[in-house]
Amino acid sequence: MSDKARYRLDGIVPILQTPFGLDGSPDIASLRRLADHVVRAGAAGLIYPAIASEVSKLSTEERRIGLEAVLAQVGGRVPVFAGVSAAGLEEARSLAQHAEASGAAGVLAQAPRAAAVDPVGLRDYFHRLAGGTGLTLMIQDLDWQGGGIPLALIRQLFEELPSFRCIKVETVPAGPKYSRILAATGGRLHVSGGWAVTQMLDGLERGVHAFMPEGSMVAIYRAIMARFASGDREEAQQLFERLLPVLAFSNQHIDVSIQFFKRVLVAKGIFEFATVREPILALDRVQERAAAALVDRVLSLEASLKPETGISPGKHGAVA
Repeated sequence: MSDKARYRLDGIVPILQTPFGLDGSPDIASLRRLADHVVRAGAAGLIYPAIASEVSKLSTEERRIGLEAVLAQVGGRVPVFAGVSAAGLEEARSLAQHAEASGAAGVLAQAPRAAAVDPVGLRDYFHRLAGGTGLTLMIQDLDWQGGGIPLALIRQLFEELPSFRCIKVETVPAGPKYSRILAATGGRLHVSGGWAVTQMLDGLERGVHAFMPEGSMVAIYRAIMARFASGDREEAQQLFERLLPVLAFSNQHIDVSIQFFKRVLVAKGIFEFATVREPILALDRVQERAAAALVDRVLSLEASLKPETGISPGKHGAVA
C-alpha cells in the first residue's frame, strides 16, 4: 500500500461554466466574476475547463486564456485544477504544461476514448501524462452508461503514480464505486462525485471527500455538506429535498444542465448572457417555462441561506 497522504480538498469544488457573448466569443469578464463568486461562496477549490464548461467547443487557445483568467482572479485563495482532457496525449501534455507554468495546483484528465477501452493503453496513457508535469493528477472516471475504469487499474495507478492523488467518479452507479475505491486505497485516494450529485447524501454516507458540480449553486451544496458534517442529517436531508426538483430537471441531459445553469448565472448577475455554443439540444417551450420557475427556486433557496453563510449580493451579483 502506498504511504502517500490523502490530498486535502474537502467540500464543494465546482466546474466553472464558460460564458459567451452574443457573438459566441468567450466573455472573460463574466468568467472572472464566476471564479470570484464561487470562492466567496465557500468553494474548497475549482476546476476549469471541463464538460460543464463546454470544453469540447473551446479551442486550445481559448482554454489557455480562460484558465489564465481564472487563476489570476482566484489569486491563490483556493486550489485551481485545470482540465486537460484532449483527443490525444500530446495535446493533453501541452495543456498540462501550460497549467503548471500558469500556477495551477493540479490537472483533471479523462483518457481519450481509444485508450479507455484498453486497460494496458489506459495505464500507459496516464503514466505518460503524469510524467509531463509535477502537478497533482485527478483522473476523471467518466462513463455515462457503465462502470468506468476497472477498480484493479485504479489501485495499480494509485500505487505506481506519485502524482495520482484524486479521482472524480462519474459512473453508473456511482455510490458502490465510491465505497470500493475508498476500501481498495485505504482511504488515501481523494474521492469525489460529479454528475451523481442527485445521490449526494448517498455519497456523503459513503465518505466521499468532495463534490464537483457546476458553479452556480455552491452555497446550497456547501450548506448541505455542513449540515451533514455537523451530524444534523435531518436538516441536510430537508435542504437536499428542497433542491431535488432543480437536480431532477437539470440532470435530464448534459445539454439541459448547461443551458439551465447559465440561466441561473444570468439571473444572479454573474453572466451577461446565457449563450451556448452549437451543437446543443435546445430547450423547447415547455422546458423553458420549467427552467424559469426553477431558476426562481434556486434564487429563493440561496436567499434563505444567506444569514448563515454570510453571503450577500455584490456588484453584478457577485458575492461580497
